[in-house]
Amino acid sequence: MLTVSQLTRRFGPILALDDVSFTVTPGTLTGFVGANGAGKTTAMRIIMGVLAAHGGSVQWEGRAATAADRAQFGYMPEERGLYPKQKVADQLVHLARLHGMPPPAAKSLVMELLDRFGLADRAKDKLEALSLGNQQRVQITAALLGHPRLLVLDEPFSGLDPNAVEQMTEVLRDQASRGVSVLFSSHQLDIVDRLCDTLVILAGGRVVADGTLDQLRTRGVPRHRIVLGADASWVRGRPGIEVERVDGSSAVIQILATGAEQQLLAEALRRGEVHEFARIVPTLTDLYQEITAA
Repeated sequence: MLTVSQLTRRFGPILALDDVSFTVTPGTLTGFVGANGAGKTTAMRIIMGVLAAHGGSVQWEGRAATAADRAQFGYMPEERGLYPKQKVADQLVHLARLHGMPPPAAKSLVMELLDRFGLADRAKDKLEALSLGNQQRVQITAALLGHPRLLVLDEPFSGLDPNAVEQMTEVLRDQASRGVSVLFSSHQLDIVDRLCDTLVILAGGRVVADGTLDQLRTRGVPRHRIVLGADASWVRGRPGIEVERVDGSSAVIQILATGAEQQLLAEALRRGEVHEFARIVPTLTDLYQEITAA
């Protein structure tokens, strides 16, 4: 398990990370979400040992992470680090051998991963001859070499077409199913919403929310939509609720008091037909905007 505790990092007068703490448990996909400049890349670099922290700690399996531990981490940096003028398979095999794999096993693993991303037929091409999306696939292949126990991926979905996004999600789910801890950042909240088990949301260098999607969705005041068979304007002024909007026969309300929804529903049924009365489940985009605006 990866445990990040009270990380602090400054760049001159700028406090890039301010007491950042979170965990990534084995077999889970954790989304690292925040605006540009929120501190995601800085935190990832500290986890990988590329950048030093000014305070706090990074622990792996209950103790301070060492260089030997980090050799078991797979990393996709924000600045892609492969060589554009080298052949794809050659440099990946070289990286696999740096992980201690013998040449036959290294080549076999590289070709297996390239085939999974639909790139086996481009193995002998120079990296620069590939599209940006395919270069991204090669970069994630490099992060998977060495059978990592932790994956730290900075914007792995950037520049990918829909088919490549599906391939990437399958690969990450497969890694998690094998017990790998996966931490990745992304601005594509729809992907994070359907892929992640847990979320860490950063704003201004601080963790402003973390937990499962269900936990985050139950934050705040419950909101409901009610759709009636007639005009819904009468819901205004009802005790224990706040009306956000009324549009003809429908209304969106907040429940402020225990039992208020039952009283409202009983009154609605007394007045006529009720076509819908349901809690509104916020999307991750809604949650993110609400949390970061607070």
